[in-house]
Amino acid sequence: MGIVDLLLKLALVGGTWVLYLLIILSVIAVWVMIERWLYFRAIEKNLNMEAIKEFEKVLAGRDVDRIIEWLKGKEDPVFSSFYLGFLNYNRGVEKIIQIAEGAFLPQKESLERGLTLLGTLGNNAPFIGLLGTVLGIIKAFADLAVTEHAGPQVVMAGISEALVSTAVGLLVAIPCVIAYNIFNRRLRKIERIFEQVSKMVRGYME
Repeated sequence: MGIVDLLLKLALVGGTWVLYLLIILSVIAVWVMIERWLYFRAIEKNLNMEAIKEFEKVLAGRDVDRIIEWLKGKEDPVFSSFYLGFLNYNRGVEKIIQIAEGAFLPQKESLERGLTLLGTLGNNAPFIGLLGTVLGIIKAFADLAVTEHAGPQVVMAGISEALVSTAVGLLVAIPCVIAYNIFNRRLRKIERIFEQVSKMVRGYME
């Protein structure tokens, strides 16, 4: 059996398996969305404008021990990174910033977790659905060829079933794109807060 014959036989299987694949991917996507939403909500609960203003007041006092005490126990990516930085205050302000930036990098990886999956599904789920549609149409015409006295309604029924794959692909992709944009915006907001706090530390501690 040649490679062409093998591919033709695989194509004639139809696109039903694509629907199952899309259903599995949609379940994974929903799980990631829920996990990311809970993750960012927990961070933003403590990392807000009130906390930033309070930290600025503590910085204004230039009391390193009080600053360290305020930062101690903070679980958000920004203040926890600067806690490690201020433990090395005796090495200078720039060293505080450098250590905080180094500590923020693995935190950033945690912030980005799952976003690649959502972005990939958002971009490619329609193509997966289109694949199912193409395979379904191939099967519909193949069935027409081997069915005696088959009218156009046979092909139309097969094509309408095949188009379901494209619709499901879009239904998977659209929420993924929306979720990706929302979570990416929240990630950028946390990065801006880190930059803001860095400038505050330089301004008050130099």
